[in-house]
Amino acid sequence: MVNLTIDGKATRVPQGSTILEAARQLNIHIPTLCWLKKISTTGACRICAVEITGVDRPMTACNTPVKEGIVVTTQSESLTRIRKQIMELILLNHPLDCPVCDAAGECDLQDTCFELGVNRQHFQAEDVNPPTIDHWPLIQQVPSRCVMCEKCVKVCHELIGADALFVNDKGDRAYIDKRVENCIYCGNCVSVCPTGTMISKPFKFKARPWELRKTKSICTLCPSQCQIDIHVKNNEIYRITSDEATTSHQGTLCIGGFFGYGYVNNDKRLTTPRVGEKDVSWDDALSYLTNEIKRIKKEHGPAAIAGLSSPRLSNEENYLFQKLFRAAIGSNNIDSEARFGALRSLRALNKGIGLRGASNRLETIGRADAVLVFGADPSAEAPAVDWQIQNAVRRGEGKLIIANMRQIHLTRFANSQLTYQPGSDIELAQGLAKLLLEGDLVDHDYLNRTVENLDELKEDLAKVDLDQIISATGLSLQQLQEAATLIGNATNVAVIFGSDIHKSGNGVAKAAAVSNLAIVCGALRNESGLYPLDAKGNTQGLLDMGVYPESLPGYQSYGANREGFEKAWGCKLPDGGLDADGILKGIEAGNIRFLYLAAVNPLSFPNSTRWFNALKQLEILVVQDIFPSAVTALATVLLPGATFAEKDGSFTSLDQTVRTVRQALHPVGESRADAAIFAELLGRLTNSPTLYNQHAVVQEVQSLTDLYQDICFTHKDWYACLKQGHQVTNKSLVYQPISVKEEAKGLQLLVGSSMSHFGTTTTFAPAICEVEPEGLLNVSAEDAKEVAVRDGEKLKITGITGVSVVARVNISPNIPKGLIYSSANFTVAGLTGLLADGDNRTAVQVERA
Repeated sequence: MVNLTIDGKATRVPQGSTILEAARQLNIHIPTLCWLKKISTTGACRICAVEITGVDRPMTACNTPVKEGIVVTTQSESLTRIRKQIMELILLNHPLDCPVCDAAGECDLQDTCFELGVNRQHFQAEDVNPPTIDHWPLIQQVPSRCVMCEKCVKVCHELIGADALFVNDKGDRAYIDKRVENCIYCGNCVSVCPTGTMISKPFKFKARPWELRKTKSICTLCPSQCQIDIHVKNNEIYRITSDEATTSHQGTLCIGGFFGYGYVNNDKRLTTPRVGEKDVSWDDALSYLTNEIKRIKKEHGPAAIAGLSSPRLSNEENYLFQKLFRAAIGSNNIDSEARFGALRSLRALNKGIGLRGASNRLETIGRADAVLVFGADPSAEAPAVDWQIQNAVRRGEGKLIIANMRQIHLTRFANSQLTYQPGSDIELAQGLAKLLLEGDLVDHDYLNRTVENLDELKEDLAKVDLDQIISATGLSLQQLQEAATLIGNATNVAVIFGSDIHKSGNGVAKAAAVSNLAIVCGALRNESGLYPLDAKGNTQGLLDMGVYPESLPGYQSYGANREGFEKAWGCKLPDGGLDADGILKGIEAGNIRFLYLAAVNPLSFPNSTRWFNALKQLEILVVQDIFPSAVTALATVLLPGATFAEKDGSFTSLDQTVRTVRQALHPVGESRADAAIFAELLGRLTNSPTLYNQHAVVQEVQSLTDLYQDICFTHKDWYACLKQGHQVTNKSLVYQPISVKEEAKGLQLLVGSSMSHFGTTTTFAPAICEVEPEGLLNVSAEDAKEVAVRDGEKLKITGITGVSVVARVNISPNIPKGLIYSSANFTVAGLTGLLADGDNRTAVQVERA
């Protein structure tokens, strides 16, 4: 610790602290323009000049380290004069356009001028500012307003890793420019700009900050669930911001968080209930729906009714959905898209490790000595995980190992990139585990203490043939050994895996292989962690609430724990229950007559064409959603739901943190919060009128499960989180032998997540669609050449289901020969129709369209 005195106040701060940090600890204000806590210091503005006794010139507080015994003065006549002169120089040729500048009212430059009493200009110089840069998508740059603080450049480079922004030219002609091809349009340059230089085009000239009503909430587009502020005027969202000082992610947002809000007020929103082709009142729609449920039950039994829910809905809404079906309708035919992904991970991790989700808090990744990203693209699936990885490997000394079928955004920071052949995920995990064990790169004491079947683990890995692993993966032994060494030499290891693993048809086996590898490398000990990623916003909460037939809320076995719920709900729960696959087969067989789709579009499921044809066979199709689609066009009953910003509720992040969303605006038209719809239906079917009450639902969950036990309702923004990482006890880990083998012959299509879009929702967000207006087929230059297709041209692609689609090509250096990568976000593209049931990859034939 270092002792020093600032303005007569003594303090002690850690070695390496700056004078500015020491002053802030004493609540002593020093003006700044270029300083930002979450990036390295620049010392560009010089406004933070202070005096140090014994030093003959002022020093910048932001980048001057403290020394033992120094005496610092932050306020004096001399410093006031110096700061005013610096400010006048900064303002040289700064335009007097505050009345039309978007930053007016929240401009750091304005505030600092007022604070320092700068009200006139004593200097003159030639105006050499470049003209306004208006050709960038979503963001406008006005060089004449720039004070060259370089916050935007540093955030882009240090936090996001895009390296899009840079300082162009020199001296007084310098300005901030952009490599547009590198930009991922996260909007953080706009957020950190202290002036009106970087401007959000969607917000430009829309409103002044004091006109906007601000509501604290969370972004629900992905499982990171970043904390945000929703700015509303006239019942419309004008912008989204995030506070650096009070959020766990330091105010950093991605393109979805910053620009994705446009879908909320999109003119295409569903606004009125409909029965058949006729718009009706809510009372008529729900009366019709109630009568049809009763009729179907009477004629065919409750087992003829099924429902699919969504990770777009809140915890409370998913709880009410399963209660509606089980307690009021009498059917356990409920499921969700998690059946084709996250539920597979849950099965494997629960069996091998006893996990219900991630094993540790998100920020633990940022302290890891090694990070293994296996079959995931965190930048697309959960951007906050990307930022934590960069904390570990760029700002820390951690090593990054990426195992993927393609190169991803994080590849540029990887110490080892293992680009493996499609279908060899299990072999790669087994090969790394074998090298770790046989290379004495494991903690033997830890394994002896924690693994129940350690002998089976050793015997199974001893059988692994490294030559076969090399052949299957397409990797060299040296590559595998280098990766194993990086992992094995680390004390704290974070293992992250995603949709390439669990959305595969063999997702359970692949997740088990990753679970085995995590056990061997010690990812469940110390400050380590295992993190399954699912790109949808509330998948964790959906599974917590038991929206699948095998489980009641709180992961309680449906067959073994029904009695407590029957007593609480005052009913007899149904036997059995169909999952999504069973529901599909039941519709095709004519056994399922009534299907309720709550905020879910089956056209995003694998083999979507089969689903679409099945939906046409239904007697009654209820669709509760916010946008029209090919599915809503088939609906017997259409119920307009609400977005996250139009209701209260809670969501559970990937690291099992539970936070609340707060209603920031009224639902558009006659749309209603989904929880209110479920509650009213529940009341009508049980003849006990029910109004939705969030606290009552959460308290019911608390009384019936072990979830939310630490939630306190005394604060409106209550939340609960993992207090500590998953605790591994003696002999609590189970190695799972895997015999599954995959073949991947010919050209392969892999369907995953987009870097810009989140689910299907953001395809209705105009700003994001400006960056990515359609789903693309990302192909290698070699494969494109073979079919004589050029970048931007169209390709006809046919899958094993016999379905063909035509889409535009993007020739990418990140895609190896033999692989095509695309996203499932645009259901109109029809790419999921090429996939076999429950799979994310298929062999395809291609030809020039």
